[in-house]
Amino acid sequence: MSNEPLLDRTQLGAYFALVEVAGLLRHAVDQQLRDVGDLSYVQFQLLARLGESSAGTQRMTDLADGVVYSRSGLTYQVSLLEKAGLLTRGASPEDERVVTVAITEDGRERLAAVLPGHAAIVRDLLFGPLSHDDARTLERLLEPVRDHMRSAPPRSAASRRPKGGRERP
Repeated sequence: MSNEPLLDRTQLGAYFALVEVAGLLRHAVDQQLRDVGDLSYVQFQLLARLGESSAGTQRMTDLADGVVYSRSGLTYQVSLLEKAGLLTRGASPEDERVVTVAITEDGRERLAAVLPGHAAIVRDLLFGPLSHDDARTLERLLEPVRDHMRSAPPRSAASRRPKGGRERP
């Protein structure tokens, strides 16, 4: 057992409140995305990240890092979106070993269809009970936590070990 102290009451209360808020918000967002766009939350994140980039393309590994998703899980989700005509993927023009993903016009339309309801849910559930100053404070509180948690490489960027146990270069 570790010698580090357990969480104090304030830390435990903050932790449980954060987890509950995230869970309740995620449930409402998931429902809206499925009902309006037939999308999972991860699929929405992928479309949104591609839709906000100027070229509408990103490398698969950058997408996996951004949504904190495994490479294999991302490949599966991209395959589903590709079959639906919302994304395309192919070799990078700069490096054929790199796979890039691009949002299609249908993908942009699907994203445009779900965004208003998505924003309304986030605005109503998360920001409804908060003032603008409260939201700014929440952002200031969460940014260093996010940055601290991202200081370790996401799963998709971690070194992979083959079955023999040695790292790949």
